[in-house]
Amino acid sequence: MEAIAQQLPESLLIGTAGHPEREVHPGLLPGVTAVILAGGQSRRMGSNKAVLPYGGVPLIERIYRQVSELCAETVVVTNTPELYPFLPCPKVKDVYPGMGPLAGIHAALSQSRTRYILTVACDMPWISPALFRALAAEPGGWDVVIPEGDHGMEPLHALYSRDCLPAIESMLKQERRRVVSFFDQVRVKVFPMEQTVQHDPSLRAFRNINTVQEYLALQP
Repeated sequence: MEAIAQQLPESLLIGTAGHPEREVHPGLLPGVTAVILAGGQSRRMGSNKAVLPYGGVPLIERIYRQVSELCAETVVVTNTPELYPFLPCPKVKDVYPGMGPLAGIHAALSQSRTRYILTVACDMPWISPALFRALAAEPGGWDVVIPEGDHGMEPLHALYSRDCLPAIESMLKQERRRVVSFFDQVRVKVFPMEQTVQHDPSLRAFRNINTVQEYLALQP
């Protein structure tokens, strides 16, 4: 898997200088990078929802603060890194632009210095630390650990291994954009609903903000 990352041009990895991986202490998840997916076009919102104010800070900064308390390193996947100078972390561009969240997961895994990543979308401001820790702690050598919410599997709030890269790249080359399109080629562990609610009883971690109405209604 490391060979794939070594073949990528340096221009795809932005902002890593001066941001070394933090020393892992007992409060941080070992061997896991937090990834914020910020590649959406926010069509329904009409503007970049990642920078909308939420609780006094941009929405994406709120998410960054939460996940940086869980993982030693956080990466933002975005093709417009210049919009986020206030985030002191690496920003990674898509290798396959225009291919949605699956391309973002691919970019993050390609550049990750850890075997695993935990993903969250930039419009999901209610991180559940307990659920993040449960996903990362799942034993058994799974390639994907994904929770189930009230609308089915939640692929933008899941754990992925670098071993997924060949399967993901195959899907992207076929222009197959659905995140779950490669699941039949890797080892997937699904947290059933009854297990997910043990860590996030309200399932609030899966709620996102897509429209102006949702944004106004869900303000803290």
